Amino acid sequence: MGDRVRRDPSGGATVFAAIRRSKPYGVVRDVAYRMYERRVEQSLPTDVVPRHVGVILDGNRRWAREMGLPDVNRGHQRGADKISDLLQWSVEAGVEVVTLWLLSTDNLNRPARELEPLLQIIENTVRKLAADGWHVKPVGALDLLPDKTARVLKDAGEATSDAPGLIVNVAVGYGGRREIADAVRSLLLEQAGRGTSIEELAEVLDVEHIAEHLYTRGQPDPDLVIRTSGEQRLSGFMLWQSAHSEFYFCEVHWPDFRKVDFLRALRSYAARHRRFGS
Repeated sequence: MGDRVRRDPSGGATVFAAIRRSKPYGVVRDVAYRMYERRVEQSLPTDVVPRHVGVILDGNRRWAREMGLPDVNRGHQRGADKISDLLQWSVEAGVEVVTLWLLSTDNLNRPARELEPLLQIIENTVRKLAADGWHVKPVGALDLLPDKTARVLKDAGEATSDAPGLIVNVAVGYGGRREIADAVRSLLLEQAGRGTSIEELAEVLDVEHIAEHLYTRGQPDPDLVIRTSGEQRLSGFMLWQSAHSEFYFCEVHWPDFRKVDFLRALRSYAARHRRFGS
């Protein structure tokens, strides 16, 4: 009988992987996941919900590589497809503003063969958000972007400016330092137009003057910032606005981000928020 038993040289990994791909395993996994998701959702306090959630959508390229995909843009597209789910979960939770960091100013230095497909995915994503009726607000240095991309963002913002409900900030060509520099530049030009001297401005300048010229002016600062893919840094995301934010770093790559991951972030925020207020 022993001769009829074949041992798996990988220590059972191949067999286990086959089991995980099987339909019965998938059914059991999905049922268990939904049960856990409901349990987490029911545990959330309804009176402690972040008004503004910022999300650093990290890990698209790594997800594609780990999936063995030769084209990393498959990861970017999968990540783009996940955005609609996030926005729906945010509406269900009572969130008022979501900021999505889709492209940093540093990303603009990538080779054209990498940047152009990514910009195309972003353009299609923004068009879809507008077509789906979300209130889209471009956030970033649009003058740094290719004309076509900048036009798509501006058109989406104008077309949905009166859309009710959740505000979706799409941060493209965004960098926190650049935002602060742009805010100061805008403030100086505004005051110069009014005939205010530098000396007079220095006498009255405070943080609110700068806040009024940020890309997100008029919006609440993010209460919660989520970053996927395990990196535990902001990388320049909303440097000014996140001074009092809570941060949640999630190990999962963005394309695999699930509702339960979002709910865990909300649960973590609620717990820390209660301690902060006690």
